[in-house]
Amino acid sequence: MAVGIRDVARAAGVSTATVSRALGKGPVSDALREQVEAAVRATGYRPNLSARRLRSQSAQTIGLIVADIRNPFFTAVSRAVEDAAYRAGMRLILCNTGEDAEREALYLRLMQEERVTGVVFAPTRRTAERLRPEDFPFPLVLIDRTGPPGGHDGVVLDNVAAGALLVDHLVEQGFSRIGGLFGSTSSTAEERRDGYLSAMRRHGLAPQVRTVLPEAEPAEEEVARWLAGADRPEALVLSNGLILMGAVRAARAAGIPWPGGIALAGFDNEPWTDLVEPGLTVIEQPVTEIGAQAMDLLFDRLKHPDQPVRKVVLSGRLIARGSTARR
Repeated sequence: MAVGIRDVARAAGVSTATVSRALGKGPVSDALREQVEAAVRATGYRPNLSARRLRSQSAQTIGLIVADIRNPFFTAVSRAVEDAAYRAGMRLILCNTGEDAEREALYLRLMQEERVTGVVFAPTRRTAERLRPEDFPFPLVLIDRTGPPGGHDGVVLDNVAAGALLVDHLVEQGFSRIGGLFGSTSSTAEERRDGYLSAMRRHGLAPQVRTVLPEAEPAEEEVARWLAGADRPEALVLSNGLILMGAVRAARAAGIPWPGGIALAGFDNEPWTDLVEPGLTVIEQPVTEIGAQAMDLLFDRLKHPDQPVRKVVLSGRLIARGSTARR
């Protein structure tokens, strides 16, 4: 038979109203709260979360909407967000959009229906351009991607600087025909492309730019075509970890070694990037800090809803490996 709040009250020797106040963090003494909590443990009582939600304006739940959970970057950031939510005693709803604006709209409606406390969101460029704070009953914090200026708090990498840093490194290693393959759906890829272009111009080099869906399979196909063409570059800058993976597969399938046949440099210091031979030069993103900072911004926004919008910009770290070794 299910244990109810009356059973807890009887075990604690208090009224059901007192039990409700104690479990709901209401105005009771510490001694009385401990007495009720001891009765909860003794009876094995489990609160009815559904009923509690109906009585509450907020579910004390955080929504996390990411672009592609297969991307190790988002996997790591999700872990950091979940850790912060757990420490705060909150639950997490995780949604994966696959870079699809229609799915993003669906999941944002779901968050409203679930009465979440707030949402951490990595939107496509198409959705980000339309995000307005007044359209949502909860605060949004953007990660990895930016929205309209002054719209929402956010945590991003300095993507322009990171894109330029990869080009600078390749030039230092003696490469001049440097191509860039960038994702087609996000502001992040655009910013990394801008960094690539600015560095190429600064070095007096002719850019070679292509775009692709930010996934391994389309990237592999595009790089395979590029490597087989007359305009084959000496080196490639790849704008995320999945695109970098696709480039590695394409080079391996074509029997082209790196860096002897093509130098490869990209993003995200995932374990596999150091396991291939030679290892891959990457920009390491502070993934744990991105997730933790996003949750700090969210909690701060809940406490101070009228404060100015804040944008945290973090720096990446170049990890040079054999894929770009000096020739």
